Amino acid sequence: MAYFDVASSAPLHPVARQALVAALDEGWADSSRLYREGRRARLLLDAAREAAAEAVGCRPDELVFTPSGTRALYDGVAGALAGRRRVGGHLVVSAVEHSAVLHAAAAHERGGGTVTEVGVDRAGAVSAEAYGAALRPDTALACLQSANHEVGTEQPVAEVADGCRAAGVPLLVDAAQSLPWGRVDGDWSLLAASAHKWGGPAGVGLLVVRKGARFAPRGPVDERESGRAPGFENIPAIVAAAASLRAVRAEAAAEAGRLRELTERIRARVPGLVPDVEVVGDPVRRLPHLVTFSCLYVDGETLLHELDRAGFSVSSGSSCTSSTLTPSHVLKAMGVVSEGNVRVSLPFGADAAEVERFLDVLPGAVAGVREKLGAPVAPAAAGTLDELTVDALGERCPLPVIELAKALPRVRVGGTVTVLSDDEVAAVDIPAWCWTRKQEYVGPRERERGVAYVVRRLV
Repeated sequence: MAYFDVASSAPLHPVARQALVAALDEGWADSSRLYREGRRARLLLDAAREAAAEAVGCRPDELVFTPSGTRALYDGVAGALAGRRRVGGHLVVSAVEHSAVLHAAAAHERGGGTVTEVGVDRAGAVSAEAYGAALRPDTALACLQSANHEVGTEQPVAEVADGCRAAGVPLLVDAAQSLPWGRVDGDWSLLAASAHKWGGPAGVGLLVVRKGARFAPRGPVDERESGRAPGFENIPAIVAAAASLRAVRAEAAAEAGRLRELTERIRARVPGLVPDVEVVGDPVRRLPHLVTFSCLYVDGETLLHELDRAGFSVSSGSSCTSSTLTPSHVLKAMGVVSEGNVRVSLPFGADAAEVERFLDVLPGAVAGVREKLGAPVAPAAAGTLDELTVDALGERCPLPVIELAKALPRVRVGGTVTVLSDDEVAAVDIPAWCWTRKQEYVGPRERERGVAYVVRRLV
C-alpha cells in the first residue's frame, strides 16, 4: 500500500520511535520536582525545547509545547487578541487558513470582535498588498499560514510580516505544513505547528510567542509551560517530536529536490492522461511534496475508494468526501472545481516506481467513476435551442455539473442553460466549470427552492 497523505499525518519517524521508547524510562516523573527523577525529566524537556527552538529559529523560552497543533492555534489567537485588547478587536485572516484558525475567528466574532478575510488568487496565494490594506488602527492580530494544507501553495509570509510590523500588528503563522522543510522567513511574532505533520507522535503541538509580543493566556493557567499550556507535560512524546523534527530537517534538502521532481511529474502528466482535469495550486511557490488536481464529472469519495482498492492512500478537498457535503473552503476561495479533487502528498523516501504505478492506475479509476455517473465523453456540435432548463434539484455533486455539460451542446452559441440545484456545491463548481470550459457564467437567481444557475454558451 502506498501512503500518499502525509499532509494529513505522517507515519512515525524511526528516530521518533527510538526517542519515544528511550524517554519512557527517563521522562515519566514530574519535571517540576527537585529530586533525581524530576531532574532527569526536566533535562529531557529542556533539551527537547532547545532542539525545537533551534529548528524554528527562536529562543527556547519563547516556545511552549501544547497538546496539539490545533490547540496551539486556538491559544495563540486567543492569547494574542487578549494581550492587545486595548488596541481593538479586529482580526485579519486569509480565506484559506486551516479550519482551526477560521473556527477561532468565528468564536472571536461571536464574542463581539470583527474579522476581515483576505481573498486569494486562483493559485491560492494572498497578495501582500491586499493583506496590508486589510490592516486597520484597531487590528489586534493577523494570521497567515506559511503554506496551504490542501494545495501546497506557499504564502508571502516575509512580505506580509513586513507590512504587519510597519503597522504595529503581530503576525501569527501557522507553520504546520512547512516547518519540516525549513524555518519560516520573516519578522513574524507568533508561530504554531503540529508534530504529527513531520513524523512525530500525535498529541504534541508547539506555540512560539516572541519576546515583545503582548500575550495574555485565556482560561485556567498554571506554572507549567510559562502558563500558556496548563497540565502535565507528555515528556516522552515531546522528546520524540523534537528528535523527529531535527531528523527530518537533516533530510529535507535532499528530499525536497527528489520529491519536487516526482510531484512535478504528476503535475505535468495527469492532464495528458486524464481528460478534463485541472491541476490547482501555485506551480512554483509550493511545497515540494504536495500536488492537487480536480477531475470534472467525478464523485470524489468514489474515486478515493477506487484508488484505495488499487493500493493508494490519498486525500481530497472535495465536498463529496465530507460528512457535511459542503465544499472545501480553500477550493471555494480559489474559485476552482472542488468535485473529484485528489491531493497527493508524498512521504520522505517515496518510491518513484509507486508514483509511476499511481499514474498508470489513475486514468482507469477516473474513467470508471465517470462511466458510472453517466458523464459526457466528448463535446458535441452546437445545437439550435436558444435556452434550456435542467432540473437537478435533489442531486448532489457532481451530478448538477454533469447535467450542465450534457445540456450545453443542445443550445446554440450565445444560448443559455439554466441549472436548477439545491446543492451548495453547485455555487462553487458551476462557475469553476465555466472558467475551465471557457463558457460564460451569467450568475445565480434565487428561487423558492434552490438556485437557478445561468450559463451562456460561448464556444
